Amino acid sequence: MLLQLPNILSADEVAQAQALLATAPWADGRKGTGELARQVKNNEQLDHDCETARTIRAMVLRGLDRSPTFFSAALPKKVFPPRLNRYGGDSNFYGNHIDGSVRYLPDGSGRLRTDVSCTIFLSDPEDYDGGELCIADTYGEQSVKLPAGHAVLYPGTSLHQVKPVTRGYRLACFFWIESLVRSDEQRRMLYELDMNLLALRQQHGDNAHTTALTGVYHNMLRMWADT
Repeated sequence: MLLQLPNILSADEVAQAQALLATAPWADGRKGTGELARQVKNNEQLDHDCETARTIRAMVLRGLDRSPTFFSAALPKKVFPPRLNRYGGDSNFYGNHIDGSVRYLPDGSGRLRTDVSCTIFLSDPEDYDGGELCIADTYGEQSVKLPAGHAVLYPGTSLHQVKPVTRGYRLACFFWIESLVRSDEQRRMLYELDMNLLALRQQHGDNAHTTALTGVYHNMLRMWADT
């Protein structure tokens, strides 16, 4: 499931993040990556523990907590601490790749399975050319370039790339989610059921039918969830 999430960050939060990133200590994004990634990756990233990264990471996690759609779609069990990257100048692309299936958490507390990938755009689309996030799925390649503060969720199993940035800089936050429900197909069904239940309750209020369907939702989640 590929899903866009508008306004994960407010306009004020985006402005604050952009101001911080304008003077951030960017470094070669290939540092610490594997051999295959180094062959196709050419961008910049912030050190995970620098002050700017910590400040924006906390802001992003608060934004995710405010989004019921994020919770419904991702069903997060663990969230990898968000990271920041930049594309532009001589470091302007990331070729086709699939994210590693398991990542070690930076604090040494364990590992995370990358069921769902997420990118939050931090640059306004008119501030740079190129830089589309291209995601291959069963319907072909989807090209995503969203307003600053908006996010896109997509399966961690997807082949994807960031097209070369030919003008300006593309700033973004990226991270992964280990879901309570490993299967993308099952997550999609639960998400669609949840969204339609919400629409029915808004139109008709709570009744015996919505109560029964809510029970179906929770029984499906109970059957599929890995806690």
